[in-house]
Amino acid sequence: MSTESVEPGHGNSPAAWTSVVIMLLAFLIGTVAFFLEQEWLVWASAGLLVAGLIVGWALAKAGYGVNGPKYAPKAH
Repeated sequence: MSTESVEPGHGNSPAAWTSVVIMLLAFLIGTVAFFLEQEWLVWASAGLLVAGLIVGWALAKAGYGVNGPKYAPKAH
């Protein structure tokens, strides 16, 4: 068995991190808005969640994904 492992990345890229941070903020805002009964803000946070997904996809297509040309993996 080889000591060198080929890791697929598991989302360790700028595209994935940016997408996840935006979506976590959306969930946080949505949860607080739901607790405070601010229906418009709950829906706005749902829109932000979708925007986070689109931003992650766009960054991956721009080359910042795991196998993209602009992605530089860090040594562990």
